[in-house]
Amino acid sequence: MEPLLTVDNLQVHFPVKKGIFARTAEYVHAVDGVSLILRQGETLGIVGESGCGKTTTGMALLRLVEPTGGQVVFQGRDVARMTGPERKSLRRGMQIIFQDPYSSLNPRMSLKRILGDPMKIHGLYKGKERGERVAYLLEKVGLTPEQGERYPHQFSGGQRQRIGIARALALNPQVVIGDEPVSALDVSIQAQIINLLIDLQQEFRLSYIIISHDLAVVEYICDWIAVMYLGKFVETATYQYLYSDPKHPYTQALLSAIPVADPKVSRKRVILKGDVPSPIHPPSGCRFHPRCPHVMDQCSRQEPELKDQGGNHQVACYLY
Repeated sequence: MEPLLTVDNLQVHFPVKKGIFARTAEYVHAVDGVSLILRQGETLGIVGESGCGKTTTGMALLRLVEPTGGQVVFQGRDVARMTGPERKSLRRGMQIIFQDPYSSLNPRMSLKRILGDPMKIHGLYKGKERGERVAYLLEKVGLTPEQGERYPHQFSGGQRQRIGIARALALNPQVVIGDEPVSALDVSIQAQIINLLIDLQQEFRLSYIIISHDLAVVEYICDWIAVMYLGKFVETATYQYLYSDPKHPYTQALLSAIPVADPKVSRKRVILKGDVPSPIHPPSGCRFHPRCPHVMDQCSRQEPELKDQGGNHQVACYLY
């Protein structure tokens, strides 16, 4: 099957300006060489600590932030070289569910406008047909057509996230990026939203990129998982391989922090020393080496490459 989305060596560097003339003195290396492949119907999870570059990666795929380098190819077209009309078609094909369902919804617009205006802008579902499409989307996400007259502040957090999902589906996209789509919700509501995403994926043949720090959520919904640290992927694998045989020390530390529901079962925690280094001055060699319990001399001298360990399980670590 041909890839729907191909990303090669994606880089996003933000300038840091200093002095009275606001000259660029250095750069924040938010994303520094990310590559991935997404096929139709697949779900890729990107996990890691806060500040590792997960959200920036998702934003760069949509060109909500401009990539510094690398290539993003969507349906055979280079996203970076798209002109105005082509970029408009990209917006239809790739949508995003934002982390905060309140701040991402216009408080002055009713649900009908929130869902209907994108269709109007892209010339879809005119007149009565547009209203029927809005009612259909509301029902699909567990709301009623009558609620289309209401405003975002009149809904709970879980309902607002359902509205965000409906808005992402309004233009019939092929790829939906979920930026922490359930992190702001109660655990019981999280399960409802995750099951809703799975049902919608099967019905609309969607491909997902789920950005999260919650490895339990990612395990449930994702086919592939990429572990990110300080702007780079350090391990990629199917969810079966990653959870049964984590190889990178950082992945092992993340998995050890997942709570166990059974109080009689204890899990050996891997406590990482130190803090995450600054993305302005990332460490030489392996970026994880200042905190790694298995650090070796070569770790600080040369950066390890992602190497296949069998079964499409890749890890960037000199232990393997």
